Amino acid sequence: MMTEQQPNAHPPQSGTAGEDRLGPRPLDRPAVDPAQAATFGRPHGVEGAFDKLYTPGTTNGRTAPPLNLAPPTPESLAEAFRRPPGAEGVLLERPREATAGTDQGPGAPLWTETSDPWRDPASGAVLAGPAEQAEAEKKPGARPAGALLSLPEVLFGRRVQPKALALLGVVALLVGAVGGLVGWWVADTGNELTGTATISEAEAAKERPAGSVANIAKRVSPAVVSLEVFKPGGNSGEEGSGVVIDPQGYVLTNEHVISSAVSDQAVKITAVFIDGTRTEAKVVGADQKTDLAVVKVNVTNPTVLQIGKSADLQVGDTVLAVGSPLALQNSVTSGIVSALNRPITAGGDNGAPPVTYEAIQTDAAINHGNSGGALVDATGALVGINSAIRSSGQDGGSIGIGFAIPSDYAIKIAKTLIKDGKVAHADIGINASSTVAGSKTMGAQVKNVAPGGPAANAGIKEGDVVTKIGGKLVRDSAELLVAVRGRNVGEVVPVQVVRDGASLVVDVTLASD
Repeated sequence: MMTEQQPNAHPPQSGTAGEDRLGPRPLDRPAVDPAQAATFGRPHGVEGAFDKLYTPGTTNGRTAPPLNLAPPTPESLAEAFRRPPGAEGVLLERPREATAGTDQGPGAPLWTETSDPWRDPASGAVLAGPAEQAEAEKKPGARPAGALLSLPEVLFGRRVQPKALALLGVVALLVGAVGGLVGWWVADTGNELTGTATISEAEAAKERPAGSVANIAKRVSPAVVSLEVFKPGGNSGEEGSGVVIDPQGYVLTNEHVISSAVSDQAVKITAVFIDGTRTEAKVVGADQKTDLAVVKVNVTNPTVLQIGKSADLQVGDTVLAVGSPLALQNSVTSGIVSALNRPITAGGDNGAPPVTYEAIQTDAAINHGNSGGALVDATGALVGINSAIRSSGQDGGSIGIGFAIPSDYAIKIAKTLIKDGKVAHADIGINASSTVAGSKTMGAQVKNVAPGGPAANAGIKEGDVVTKIGGKLVRDSAELLVAVRGRNVGEVVPVQVVRDGASLVVDVTLASD
């Protein structure tokens, strides 16, 4: 009976009949990094293991190419570093302590004839015994004392004759005597407190950048003149300041500075410039109500001051006052704007009516003689004409409260004076006084009304209190006058008044004064 044979799952491998075996896995050879192979791989020409015996001239049984051996040592180096002939048995010096006695101590095994642990085993030099001790070190002894030398022997070596030595001494005495006489003469003829001083002087440059006080003063001072007002043959006169505002020689100043020349033709005005130039000034026009005047000087190419806008000033802005206070020409003081639009009343001396205007208040030092001078801003532009001060005491000195006429208003008046020689001011046609303290309404109370005047035509009556003109607040009579003069002749202005507790507004057409 025959049985059917089943096929095997795995064919039998060679060498073992009838036994199931797995085939070998494929050989996995990962890629080798060339850098690592250069570092850790076998040297060039070595294919087998390192522990195999190596026969020169063969590589794994094959003939290897000849090796590139190092060249022989140069004869000069060999001669310098090898042992000299006949010294093959000479050793280097060993420590002296190692040869003392027969017992060399615990370090003796290191210092043997055949062992040299401190040097390269390939070195040709080995250790030897210590060198012999010098005879002088073995038996130190004192040097025998020699004969002592005399002074001539030390100095001259017995080569100078005694006569020459005596002559040298005499010459030394003469030189000392002459030096003593010279010193005595200098001390006797001179003074111990006088002499030639050696003083160290600083030469560092001063910093004066654009916009500094020094820079502004240098640019502004040539345009500010000193005005001397006097009568020929008189014993006294007045002095003030002025500002050149036009290349033709027009100078703007205060009316009270030249008032005596306006009233008396015999009074002369002299303008003095910063360089000392003196020239006569002629009156062009003067306006007592604004305390402004214009004179003209005959000069060629004068320095003209740049005109600024006083309306752009703010409290706290830096300003400089330039003028001739107390006859001290070309003086400069600095400060700030303390207040703006300050109504003040000044003047009234010697029978002249007081002057009321809206001023710039400053704490820059202003004294008598500064009147008519320039008040300039931080750019050196004219923003005011110095006109008045407020002081305490009899001397009338500056206490840090000065007033200047704003340049916007001053230049407007100056142009009119140059053109016409006089100025016409706007007038409302009333006389008013400030309301008393405790009044219900603060303003300027009308005392009388000019018949047929602007106020009368508008219906303003005596007893009315003016509180506002054209939108500008009026708190006293000075502000009323300033508000009216700031308008033009013929202008229609709304005026607010309080009558019997009721407020009403009337239109007033301003007339000329």
